[in-house]
Amino acid sequence: MTKAYDIIKRPIITEKSMSMTEDKRYTFEVAKDANKIEIAKAVEEIFGVKVAKVNTINMYGKEKRLGRYPAGRRASWKKAMVTLTADSKAIEFFEA
Repeated sequence: MTKAYDIIKRPIITEKSMSMTEDKRYTFEVAKDANKIEIAKAVEEIFGVKVAKVNTINMYGKEKRLGRYPAGRRASWKKAMVTLTADSKAIEFFEA
């Protein structure tokens, strides 16, 4: 069994994700093999909130090149947008 901190890797803090916090939507980088149920349980366990919905998307790494020929690729990762219930408290981690 995986632990909650193995599923939730880090929060995604961008201008768009911070504007979604007003609607109680939070964005996280998660483990690639985690499903929506595991992500919801991990967020509830770590932050003590109630999750209403989880949306996930696989983010493919950009192709990058250093020099001429050895074209490489950044690592691919998985992103989860978590929506909390209306009666749930906000996650203080995202408040500045």
